[in-house]
Amino acid sequence: MSEISIALNRFGYGLRSGEAAPSDGKAWLLGQFARYDPKPDAIANAPTTAGVAADLAAYFREQQAMRRANRQGMGGQPPQTPAQPQPQAMVPAPDMAALALGARPAKPARSDEMKQARQFAARANRLDYAAGVGARAATTLASDTPFMERMVHFWSNHFAVSADKLQVVGLAGPFEFEAIRPHVLGKFSDMLMAVEQHPAMLLYLDQAVSVGPTSPLGSRIAARGNRKIGLNENLAREIMELHTLGVRTGYTQADVTEFARAMTGWTVAGIGQGPGARAAGTDGIPGDFVFADALHEPGDRTIRGKRYPAGGVAQASAVLADLAVDPATATHIATKLSRHFAGDTPPPAMVARVRDAFLQSGGDLPMVYRAVIASPEAWVAAPVKFKTPWEWSVSSMRALGMKTVDGPVMTGLLNQLGQPMWKPGQPIGYDDIAGSWAGPDAVMRRVEAAERFATRAPSTIDARALAAKLYPAAVTPATTQALSRAESPGQALALLLVSPEAMRR
Repeated sequence: MSEISIALNRFGYGLRSGEAAPSDGKAWLLGQFARYDPKPDAIANAPTTAGVAADLAAYFREQQAMRRANRQGMGGQPPQTPAQPQPQAMVPAPDMAALALGARPAKPARSDEMKQARQFAARANRLDYAAGVGARAATTLASDTPFMERMVHFWSNHFAVSADKLQVVGLAGPFEFEAIRPHVLGKFSDMLMAVEQHPAMLLYLDQAVSVGPTSPLGSRIAARGNRKIGLNENLAREIMELHTLGVRTGYTQADVTEFARAMTGWTVAGIGQGPGARAAGTDGIPGDFVFADALHEPGDRTIRGKRYPAGGVAQASAVLADLAVDPATATHIATKLSRHFAGDTPPPAMVARVRDAFLQSGGDLPMVYRAVIASPEAWVAAPVKFKTPWEWSVSSMRALGMKTVDGPVMTGLLNQLGQPMWKPGQPIGYDDIAGSWAGPDAVMRRVEAAERFATRAPSTIDARALAAKLYPAAVTPATTQALSRAESPGQALALLLVSPEAMRR
């Protein structure tokens, strides 16, 4: 691969149709820092945390009202089973054309039926989710700063949430758009704080239901003797293990527990559930980060040998600030970046170079990116990574001149290819290892998708000319020969999209 081809395809997502290749790959990458737009039109018009949270808050209020009414029963009788939903024929059919255009489904006529309320909330969340997928795809397809978009997606996977919970489905897109995008050219510490205080993360890792055992609320509930509540360590553990220090880097289970105690009280206004939801209060706008003192475990904390005095929200914030600039965090981040740009086995020299840039700059991300770009290990001629389904899809669409794609269409494509958007299923995110994406079945799915792409592409596209443009001085004789032997322009284009040049970076 030539340096220009590496810049375009290893650091970016390939050329857009009609776009000229840069003359200097490294200068092109560095120039994107000044042009990056954290809130382009597609993102500005996408669902927001506030909008999604308002819908969730309304849904939870409705559920609570139904439960209260059910408990009261008739004449003070014991709770009654919720009324059975009417047959499907009694429920107005949704306007599918309107749904495709992003309209929300009408609330069911019998809103007193809990099952239908859940169905309504699920449909609304799916629409928000699909709209977010479409906004991300449209932004990447149109972007003239693809290296910056790649870094947004890198950090979004690093700080992974998985849209498997009702509360998180619609919030996954706003999480990336509001907690990651604005900080991708800032300090790692600022991104870390924004991520850990976003409702998607607080709800996904159950921080919103964590209650200090001797907190005001914990003490009251314990005194009743009929209910067990307590500490949830999920977020504290994943911050140390995945977001900052990395696995087996000197912290202990006691450190995780102490950090979890420090984080009690970090919750969400309006959309939390469990015993801490009421303690979070209703004064905040639904979805806002809230520190609820009634949930906070009092006292000083000692974490990794350092004492953090009692201080409410400031206690856990101080821990995060230290974790953000720890040498172990620098090594963890440098290793992941080196793996992403220089191969599955991160070169030690590149890891050291990127780690030093992180530490010397206090986690200034542009300085870290400069160290990545300056590393010769990231510029070796042989391809170093097999593209993920997301990378392959958007690079193929950019090559064919697509400027936008419907959210449901993109959702279906990524589901078919095995990488559903924002649904890695685990806090560690999607693998960044070639073997995870290069299996025979996965490749066959891309062949099928490539054939569909080619069928819908303009028949005037010359695959051989396009190949030379997409991969300057990097198209192999074998690929050139395969394209020349194709039986039709469409077949040639499909072959190009699944060629080694298109599948690897």
